[in-house]
Amino acid sequence: MSSITDAVQDRPTTSSGAGATVHLLRAGDARAMARWDAFVAACPEATFFHRAGWQTIIDRVYGHKTWFYYVEQDGQIVGVLPLAEIKSRLFGHSLGSLPFCVLGGVAATSDVARPLLDAAADKLAASLKVGHLEYRNLLPAHAGDPAWHQKELYVTFRKAITADDDENMNAIPRKQRAMVRKGIKCGLSAEIDQGVDRFFIAYATSVHRLGTPVFPKKYFAVIKEVFGEECEIRIIVKDGAIVAGVLSFYFRDEVLPYYGGGMPAAREFAGNDFMYWNLMQAAAARGARIFDFGRSKLGTGAFDFKKNWGFSPTPLAYEYRLYESTELPDNNPLNPKYQLFIKLWKKMPLALANVLGPHIVKSLG
Repeated sequence: MSSITDAVQDRPTTSSGAGATVHLLRAGDARAMARWDAFVAACPEATFFHRAGWQTIIDRVYGHKTWFYYVEQDGQIVGVLPLAEIKSRLFGHSLGSLPFCVLGGVAATSDVARPLLDAAADKLAASLKVGHLEYRNLLPAHAGDPAWHQKELYVTFRKAITADDDENMNAIPRKQRAMVRKGIKCGLSAEIDQGVDRFFIAYATSVHRLGTPVFPKKYFAVIKEVFGEECEIRIIVKDGAIVAGVLSFYFRDEVLPYYGGGMPAAREFAGNDFMYWNLMQAAAARGARIFDFGRSKLGTGAFDFKKNWGFSPTPLAYEYRLYESTELPDNNPLNPKYQLFIKLWKKMPLALANVLGPHIVKSLG
């Protein structure tokens, strides 16, 4: 499936008096993708989830249409906005920046770029007749604008780490530190995989236990293929058996454990506690100075787990603009209408859940 309309190609879609023009990134254009990623690496407000590779991943794994807009001024990229459309009978019709990512929205180094990218997204959302447009921002981008609505559901956990393991260990609260040491005493160790097979076993087992549909194994394989060494798969083992696994991203001086899961033995051996400590050690040695524990929903076990590590929650500023819909989306496990589904999913055989799950998450993003 083409990620951009053939009619547009790479011609400017909008222009301004300041000489700035809006373009669409052509899927598979290695040179254009490299330019995009160079901008993302240098732009302070850009994130790993603004990387051009997400266009490839969303297209290849899910077949969703994408529009990766960028603004060019004086021959330089000065702003980007990755967008993808999800059309589902179950969960609605949306345009977002960016599905399957915790962050997105406009990233720019010029104030000229922001209104141009907003206008491009608005025009596209209206033409597609979506229910809503979503920006997954770290900070509000449209505060005070009545056309945009904000919903408080997610928080993120970020904390500085140092090159000194003792300092990092001592920064962990006492009770959580005891759990990390339990994992060490149990003889757990870490192995780095280039494939996703062992990771998928741990991840799929864990999300099934939570009653959550699983992503397809192909999704993780393509992520690893696209991002290469910037994507690490760490497996925690005991006596050769899988205990837990985590897929992490490296970006600038940050490490982002993005997907993780544990086998039933992880609880007995403090496998998850050891895993994140082991990752923190390795990331610090690699030069990372920010440990990004990622987003969690308020009132969940994941939220409590991260707070126990001494991380302070920061609300994420997810913003929504309504088009065909009259109310904000509420497609999350905390919605009471999904509780029966979650209970039934937990009872489903794991093999069946792994077959059915990808068809559901494709429409959730």
